[in-house]
Amino acid sequence: MKTVAQIQVVVPQDEVANLIRTMIAFNSAANFASQAGFAEKAYSRPAIQKLVYSEIRARFNLAAQATVRAISKAAETFARDKSKCHQFKPLGAICYDERIASFKKDDQISLWTLGGRKLFKFVCGPLQRAKLATQKGQMDLMFRKGKFYIIATCNAQEEPQIKPTGCLGVDLGIVNIATDSDGNAYTGSAVERVRVRHNYNRRRLQKKWTRSARRRLKRIGDRESRFRKNENHRISKEIVLRAKGTCRAIALEELKGIRGRTTVRRKGRNKHLSWSYHQLRAFIEYKAKLAGVPVVAVDPRNTSRTCNKCGHCDKGNRATQEHFQCLQCGHSTNADQNAARNIRDRGLVNSPQMRGDQAPQAAGLSRR
Repeated sequence: MKTVAQIQVVVPQDEVANLIRTMIAFNSAANFASQAGFAEKAYSRPAIQKLVYSEIRARFNLAAQATVRAISKAAETFARDKSKCHQFKPLGAICYDERIASFKKDDQISLWTLGGRKLFKFVCGPLQRAKLATQKGQMDLMFRKGKFYIIATCNAQEEPQIKPTGCLGVDLGIVNIATDSDGNAYTGSAVERVRVRHNYNRRRLQKKWTRSARRRLKRIGDRESRFRKNENHRISKEIVLRAKGTCRAIALEELKGIRGRTTVRRKGRNKHLSWSYHQLRAFIEYKAKLAGVPVVAVDPRNTSRTCNKCGHCDKGNRATQEHFQCLQCGHSTNADQNAARNIRDRGLVNSPQMRGDQAPQAAGLSRR
């Protein structure tokens, strides 16, 4: 499995200008390649390279392999969208490979620059250092807030996949970010408090719209994003550890396109748009893959309206956001827990990794 390690490159003050010039030249070359490829309708790397390789080397003073990487950066954008000519910012990332960048002993990295190969110190934490032991392939040099970072591609060792004896259903939501079928709720109250505070400050600063206000707006957005990301990492880690510790697969809702399918009142729009369900699901999936835990995607339709005891489906079963009470059998429980157990049952049916003796039980949607 591919993963990334982020490390900070310690650049001496007298080398900062050299790296900045290298970034500008590299991205100018990528823009030139993008324009030439779009004009000639040449969208692959070999086709663009045939058009512009010699001119890029002469005009931008790039090394041979750096020229190839700049052309590849342009070609990769056409792989996603051929309808427009893509442009890169002057201080966009430089794409390196093993020919123009390499890690050395004593926490040093060798990078090609316009001034030749340079050795720089780098710093990182123990987790990133462990990842670097399996580093292989492309790495990107980024310039962010006055500091240089390397984003290195690494090969993460996956654990052997477990043979699940059950399924842990996970219902994703806004009030409760996640609720599992065991009854554990990962509340979103802390996230909501941060969102409300930042939303208030954002409105206040937008009314001023001075240069300093715009700078502070950017800082607020970055701070809120980091907080949400940390919470999603924490929750996903707990869910995967619980599933692995009980030898179960994880069943998740397939929520793609949910913002287009649902409507909310004006008061709840900001909360709905800030819901980071996709990030949480992505974190659960990659952590589960590393841990050898299978993940099953299920159809979320009517999981919140169907009684997990008798199977009766009715919109009126969910009286409030929090409370579920079946109109047919009278079963009463937390609404998110009921939905998570329905997701669990659908995961038992859909999971190809389940044992044969689980299939009859799952097909009958056994209620526990």
